[in-house]
Amino acid sequence: MLRDITLGQYYPVDSPVHRLDPRTKLFGTMVFIISLFVADSIWGYLAATVALGLVIRLTKVPFSFMVRGLRGILVLLLISVSFNLFLTDGQVLVQLWIFRITWEGLRTAAFMAVRLIYLVLGSTVMTLTTTPNELTDGLEKSLGFLGKVGVPVHEISMMMSIALRFIPILVEETDKIMKAQMARGADFESGNLIQKAKAMVPLLVPLFISAFRRATDLAMAMEARCYRGGSGRTKMKPLRYQSRDRIAYGAELLYLAVMIGLAVVL
Repeated sequence: MLRDITLGQYYPVDSPVHRLDPRTKLFGTMVFIISLFVADSIWGYLAATVALGLVIRLTKVPFSFMVRGLRGILVLLLISVSFNLFLTDGQVLVQLWIFRITWEGLRTAAFMAVRLIYLVLGSTVMTLTTTPNELTDGLEKSLGFLGKVGVPVHEISMMMSIALRFIPILVEETDKIMKAQMARGADFESGNLIQKAKAMVPLLVPLFISAFRRATDLAMAMEARCYRGGSGRTKMKPLRYQSRDRIAYGAELLYLAVMIGLAVVL
């Protein structure tokens, strides 16, 4: 289960999406998320499916590796779908005791499930094709205008990048702790949901100690390298737009226009 978390991981491979400027990918991710909330018909979600499938194909990341991250949201997905399926009023299709399934509820639940899945896949594409350093530089450049009003853009970007980078590290640490405790007789598999949750409690103390130790080591390493924030810092690899980025921006704006047009017409 822990190995199925792909958010925050970077998949090193040479692909057209990997070579794009991180600002282009940030903008594309934002456009895709907006389009999912704009879409309100099957044609809109079909267009989103085609766009997402094309981008995933261009990343050259194995599809099986990318969809592994969906297992982590399975519970959230089931809860969201169930609430929309059984608690939405409308034309009744099936009546099961006090539960009833309506046409409107079925439609809303299906759209909600697709929206959640695509949100995770879209965000995963961003992190799998962008290194933490590139993500930090891209966020800092994209939100640079906020620095003029006193917002610590560099620090915020650095914190978000470190948080994403720590996700796979903490997952790996949790897996090591679980295996060590299972070797000593701990059981994390048997029992009902509540018993499994209680069995996870002994993991928290060593996991928090490990996380604090890693945070302290990172802070000491940054201080040893005289890190003092973003003011006056230069970049070894400054970001520069290429022709492929301009083409990608055009494709993203065209996609957004199509999605808005479908929402208005349909």
